[in-house]
Order: sequence, then C-alpha cells, then structure tokens
Amino acid sequence: MAIQQVHHADTSSSKVLGQLRGKRVLITGTTGFLGKVVLEKLIRAVPDIGAIYLLIRGNKRHPDARSRFLEEIATSSVFDRLREADSEGFDAFLEERIHCVTGEVTEAGFGIGQEDYRKLATELDAVINSAASVNFREELDKALAINTLCLRNIAGLVDLNPKLAVLQVSTCYVNGMNSGQVTESVIKPAGEAVPRSPDGFYEIEELVRLLQDKIEDVQARYSGKVLEKKLVDLGIREANRYGWSDTYTFTKWLGEQLLMKALNGRTLTILRPSIIESALEEPAPGWIEGVKVADAIILAYAREKVTLFPGKRSGIIDVIPVDLVANSIILSLAEALGEPGRRRIYQCCSGGGNPISLGEFIDHLMAESKANYAAYDHLFYRQPSKPFLAVNRALFDLVISGVRLPLSLTDRVLKLLGNSRDLKMLRNLDTTQSLATIFGFYTAPDYIFRNDELMALANRMGEVDKGLFPVDARLIDWELYLRKIHLAGLNRYALKERKVYSLKTARQRKKAA
Repeated sequence: MAIQQVHHADTSSSKVLGQLRGKRVLITGTTGFLGKVVLEKLIRAVPDIGAIYLLIRGNKRHPDARSRFLEEIATSSVFDRLREADSEGFDAFLEERIHCVTGEVTEAGFGIGQEDYRKLATELDAVINSAASVNFREELDKALAINTLCLRNIAGLVDLNPKLAVLQVSTCYVNGMNSGQVTESVIKPAGEAVPRSPDGFYEIEELVRLLQDKIEDVQARYSGKVLEKKLVDLGIREANRYGWSDTYTFTKWLGEQLLMKALNGRTLTILRPSIIESALEEPAPGWIEGVKVADAIILAYAREKVTLFPGKRSGIIDVIPVDLVANSIILSLAEALGEPGRRRIYQCCSGGGNPISLGEFIDHLMAESKANYAAYDHLFYRQPSKPFLAVNRALFDLVISGVRLPLSLTDRVLKLLGNSRDLKMLRNLDTTQSLATIFGFYTAPDYIFRNDELMALANRMGEVDKGLFPVDARLIDWELYLRKIHLAGLNRYALKERKVYSLKTARQRKKAA
C-alpha cells in the first residue's frame, strides 16, 4: 500500500518529484529535530523516492539502528499525520524503503567496516548531512569531531562514488562577528586571518592541526570535570580569536571549508538555516521537539526566572520555521541531482524578506502571555507579573553586578543563620547570566541574512514546487505565528505536563504503601 502524496492540483510538472523519483538518499541526524521533519516530508511528499538510508548510532537500549529507529524515531509525533492518513501505507514504507545503518558519523568510515562503507557509497545517489552538535558551549574536541572532522566520512563516500550529491546542513551563523548584509557566499573570518584558496574556500588544515595540538595539551594536563571545563573554555577562546561567538558556529564554518575543498568540482550544496523554530504548517502547525534557542529564554521568562536580558530591540532576530528549512533542503537537493558538478550555497532565513525586530518579537510574546497565559498550562504556571526588558549589554552588566553583591551578602548571612537553601532571586540571577552568556550574541544582531539565491531557486523550480515545498519566509504572519502557533506548539509538543503536588494523592500513595 503506497503512502498518499501531498495533495496538489497537479504534481506531474513537479521538478522536485521528478528528480527524486527512484533516488536513494542517505540522511544523518534523524534523531534530531530537523532530521525528523526532513524524513517525514520525504515520506509524505515524495512517495516515489527509491529508498531512504538512515545512519543511526546504537545506544544501550537499542544497540542496532533499526530497533532504535522503530522505538525512538518512528514513534515520534512528527509522523502522526502520516499514521492518521494511512497507517498501513506508512508501515509498509518503513518496511520496504527505510534502510537503517548502524554507525557513528564521527568514526572512520562510520565505523561500519570498509566493505560495507564502500557498498553504501555505491548504492546512494545523495547524502543529506544534518548531524551536528548544536551545543554553543561544547567541548572543543567533541564539536570539532562532529561539526568538522566527520565530514571526511561524507567526502569519502564521494571519493567512492563521484556522482553522489551532498547536501550539508550548516547555519547562517557561520557569519560569526561580521556585520551588515550576509549573502549566500563563502564567509570570511572576522578575526585572525586564515589563508584562502583561489577556489574561494579557506585552507583550514593548519588551523585544525593547531586546534588539535591545543586540545591534546589540555587533555594531558587535566581530567574529569576540570578537563571538560577547560575544553569548553578553549573552544570559546579559539572561536573568539578567529571571529565567532561560540564553538558551534566556529566548527560549522570549519566544516564548510573542509567540504568545499574535499568536494571541489563535485556536487555540493550548503544549506544554512537561521534560528530554527516550530513548524509553520507541516507536519502540524507548531510542531517542535525540545526547547530551542529562543525558547530557552521564553521558558525562563514564563517561569519568572528572567525579566532582564541583553539585547538590541531594533536588531533583526532571524527565526525560521522548521518546515521551511526542510522544504529548502529537499528543493535544493533536487536541483543538485538535476544539475550536478557545482557548489551552491543557500540561506533559509527571514531577515532579508520578512524581518522582525527583537522588540517586536518580545512584544508579541508579552501580549500573548498577558492575554492568554492560562491557555499554555505547561509553559506558564501563572501570569507573569513583570515585563521582559531587553537592554544594551553595558546596562545589563551594570544592573546584574549591582544586584548580585547585596544578594550574595544576604545569602551568606542567611546560611550563617542555618538556612541551607540559596535565595530564589540569586538563583534567578544565575539563570539570567547563564542564558546571557550563551545567547546574548544572538539577541543583539547587527547583521541581516539574505536568501536571494534560495528565492531564485524556488522561482526556477516553478509554481507547483512552490506549493509543494514552500520556502518563502514572507508566508509568515509573525503575530499569528508567535502568538498562536509557536507558543501553542511549545506548550503541546516540547513541554511535559506539570506535576502538581496534591495532598489527597499523597495520602492515597501513603495508604497504598
């Protein structure tokens, strides 16, 4: 039984469906948020795809990829629409056309053995690599392994199968500390110089060796939790040195350079999303998994832990719904398969075509929290009593330091008097500072991401594919999206039901015991 195709008046002229018909595509990162949405859209909208291979690392509960896929991925609510429309067809698709490969993206040859690695390469037409560590303060060795060095495995597949099309999911924030209009091009480091090839990419081999030497030096001198902290600090320090705010974006930029050199003259598409948030429409409005970048701050405000944050109210906060990103991946992959042998860079973002300022973003969320907080019972425990204020960094630091001193003194006095618990206000201050350290760069933007090339691609593909795979951020009504779609999705999909203590149930448990 076949999966029913996305409804459209006439899909026979779809260039995307034509290019993907019969193709065999490997996807990495399907245990993650974006990877799941890409997989769901391919199953639902591209029913004639030849096969989808999933590289999945085994874990303690599920040592092989197939069992982990069936238990942890296929059970996700991202597939509810497919199950409700045609459960038998969905099950048949998983059985017949989903091929799970047990492997680790950071191990040589994915850790599957040379013969199986070679066989995998020859079976594929394309690779979508969405595996990444999005931890902004990851230990440098780990971030370098998954965001940069593992791409040698992707390039290795192309060495074995030169016709293979590679789509690398990167991030708009490889822009680093550069300001102004950010186009879909190779990004120049904003800090220390890195040598550039005549072919446009940057030569990073010596830089990577230098980073590895520094990592080894730290590993030789420290261990345990101290080692972890030192590696985090090293990552931030090196990122700042070369012009990035955090280890994540620095190592993603390095990954772009590695692939551009390794696949020079081959088929490579780099797709850079901005801040990925809940779905605009598909697979369901507001669908999201976990708490994302902006949501960490929203959640802290909703729980009355944060009311002041460093930010530039006039700055453009670039948020993009996950379904537009998934569509951009599929659209650009189809182009790569139809016109191979080129390097392309696309940015999936909202700042250039449908900008929203940080101030507007905050105002929409504050208005909704004031008017309808009770509708989001997993997010708001009660109506927030204070507004959320974005102030410049200097004022933020001044206020925080001014408040911390008397609170710390009060906390010490209370502990001397026998109070072992930290002051709630002091804990909230720590939360604010922690979030500001991690996300402060993203709330004070002085750059605008452009997506002119992506929009031109959508136009080239035609009206049918624009309907099947929309990528245009101008489709977003920000007030509707933030107030009614995103908050509802965050409340429904990302947050667990609040456990409220009940004296009655406590007595019942005690009696039962």
